[in-house]
Amino acid sequence: MRLYYYWIALAAFLLDLITKKIIAAQLEIGEQISVIGNFFLITSYRNRGAAFSILQEQRVFFIIITVLIVSAIIWYIQASRKSGKVWLLTGLGLVLGGAIGNFLDRAIAGEVVDFLMFNFGSYTFPIFNIADSAICVGVACILIDTLLNSKEDSKRIGNREDKDQNEHEQQPV
Repeated sequence: MRLYYYWIALAAFLLDLITKKIIAAQLEIGEQISVIGNFFLITSYRNRGAAFSILQEQRVFFIIITVLIVSAIIWYIQASRKSGKVWLLTGLGLVLGGAIGNFLDRAIAGEVVDFLMFNFGSYTFPIFNIADSAICVGVACILIDTLLNSKEDSKRIGNREDKDQNEHEQQPV
């Protein structure tokens, strides 16, 4: 399938957009719905910062950074599209879709709708959304690609060194 990474980005973006619209329309801020006891809750929360609510009230900064990051991702996708690196291109597509999803919220409303809440005993993991999940899974895919390619690169380097060594040993003195 040609340009599948852009379809992945679009799917992540649309899933994020739809779920945020449902949460914003159906739940009051702070309202919670238990999905799995107290472990997993759907809750309506607004975040004016970045991941884990850091850097609150830095809207212009996030818009500028996101435009730069999205531009870089699109450039890198275009540069890598013929590489056949499925893990890399899938990861870049997920990061792209997630980044655009949160960008849209920040640009229009100045805040991001977060709603997935997990509790581990007395610890509550920071509330997040589908865009955040797409970004995290995308980064994991990129790391997997990096690990797989570093092994291949090591093998190629090792084979090249062996070949050089054999050629050096076979040269007449």
